[in-house]
Amino acid sequence: MSALLHWSVHDDTMTGPIATDDPRWRRSRELILDAATAHFVRRGYAGGNMDDLAVEAGVVKRTVYNHFAGKDELFRAVVRRAIGTAERFVAARVESPIGVEPVADEIRDFALAHARAVLTPSVISTRRLLIGEAERFADLAVEYYERVPGRVMRAIADRLARYDSAGLLAVPEPSIAAEHFVYLVLGARLDRAVFDLSSLDAPAIEQRATAGAAVFVRAYLR
Repeated sequence: MSALLHWSVHDDTMTGPIATDDPRWRRSRELILDAATAHFVRRGYAGGNMDDLAVEAGVVKRTVYNHFAGKDELFRAVVRRAIGTAERFVAARVESPIGVEPVADEIRDFALAHARAVLTPSVISTRRLLIGEAERFADLAVEYYERVPGRVMRAIADRLARYDSAGLLAVPEPSIAAEHFVYLVLGARLDRAVFDLSSLDAPAIEQRATAGAAVFVRAYLR
């Protein structure tokens, strides 16, 4: 059977092979993942209930099981969707070309993009969720760290090294500079948001990111 087919005998609209590139299949999967993220954030993994989750997703329970074998697989899918979102951000923004605009403008725009990507309810909720379940899902916690904050930090260091090589910034130790950049841009807001999602105020986030980028440029400008 083709890798693009998922076998189901309990689909609401058809039986037999279901093409995973079918818009209906993708739409129901996203509905389930959206509901599961909110459900697990509220209840944790142990308190999660597949019957209740199906109701919250607006589907029957057998539809959930058509997509995910059980609660463990669904939890992992929630986290890995967040990982995929982060990796797309790295590819689109962190690894993008440099030197197209004046360096101060580029650093400011990148800082704003980074802050807007990280300081969102969905990202913070996923982080909170995984921290709470790190002992149960130790392998997944390690994978998340390596592929999200770890990879983002390495990619930022590589980007700053490119600025150094181009003579636009003086960055003798890119990994340290990346830490400076991230803290200046996200600041204490990231720590606060982990405990209080209501603190995610867009104007304040953008103001902090813009100010942090300006300080970073002054510190590292040649």
